[in-house]
Amino acid sequence: MRIQDVKIALVGPLPPPSGGMANQTRQLAELLKQEGINVALVPVNAPYRPRCVGRIKGLRAIFRLLPYLFQLWRTAGRVDLFHVMANSGWSWHLFAAPAVWAAKLRGKAVIVNYRGGEADDFFTRAFAWVQPTLRRANVIVVPSGFLENVFAKREFTTRIVPNIVDLSRFIPNYSRKRNILAPHIVVARNLEPLYDNTTALKAFRIVRESIPDAHMTIAGSGPERQYLEEMANEFGLADAVIFAGQVDNVRMPMLYHEADIALNPSLADNMPISILEALASGVPVISTNVGGIPFLVEDGKTALLVPPRDPQRMAAAILRVLRDESLRESMVQTGLDHARRFAWECVRGELFLAYEMALDRVTLAVTPDEK
Repeated sequence: MRIQDVKIALVGPLPPPSGGMANQTRQLAELLKQEGINVALVPVNAPYRPRCVGRIKGLRAIFRLLPYLFQLWRTAGRVDLFHVMANSGWSWHLFAAPAVWAAKLRGKAVIVNYRGGEADDFFTRAFAWVQPTLRRANVIVVPSGFLENVFAKREFTTRIVPNIVDLSRFIPNYSRKRNILAPHIVVARNLEPLYDNTTALKAFRIVRESIPDAHMTIAGSGPERQYLEEMANEFGLADAVIFAGQVDNVRMPMLYHEADIALNPSLADNMPISILEALASGVPVISTNVGGIPFLVEDGKTALLVPPRDPQRMAAAILRVLRDESLRESMVQTGLDHARRFAWECVRGELFLAYEMALDRVTLAVTPDEK
């Protein structure tokens, strides 16, 4: 069977809100459709109906889960393969696991596309619950060597299918001369404890002691916004830090277009699309060296990596990039070269091979009488 003849159910979150997995789900759906593939989208975060239910904790989970389960079962009856975008925690239990079981109960091929940077901790706590579902997957794909190792420790074989970057959207601004006297630093992570924007602000305060006209944009939404705004005021940075809120896909390329450095302060991560987008935009990246990030970029070449929760080291890395033109230009060029590996043209072959393997394994599992 040609891949173009396969009917695929793509299960995952969709914007809004924007986020790494939601954006990847939507982008993948569009790319598969452009290949002539019949794609049925099954969003795990469909709007509440009625909308007022979304304000009632507990009840809202039921109002979302029951229609989701019904849609899974109905969709499984008319597709050949389920592609399940999976993450850690309750997202796995409530959304990914039911999708795998619905597909298997209806005899369909299943790919689990596991993506969470906190997978190791999650598996340590809950693998007895996760393992039975994983064993029903025909193929497990992960976007990085980091997660490949996490699964290998538990004797599960995976295939690497990287995240995808639309290079046509992120075009380097070669005409813009970087202003090291008033650099623009961009952080594109949500305002949640996991992404440690606190350390980014502390590092920025140190940078401002050397470069008073430096300014920062934090693009993201989340429960820590008020806390971070108060911290910026306390540090005397209120006039230098813009909290841009959630920046949608259309506006992100322009934000990187005006950036001199992209900062990623996260405490746990897998393969953040924000880093890939910055590289594709020709923006030098400074990131914590957690999780899958050392598998994604090489310290001193495609990015500078620093320990988490270390504002002094982060600030020193920022100043080093700003002051060393040779290093900066080298990082820009190697980053651009590296980003090309994540274009659809480079990734599609690995993804389609995973689809073919999953379909073949379902066929082999059918007994001669059933055939």
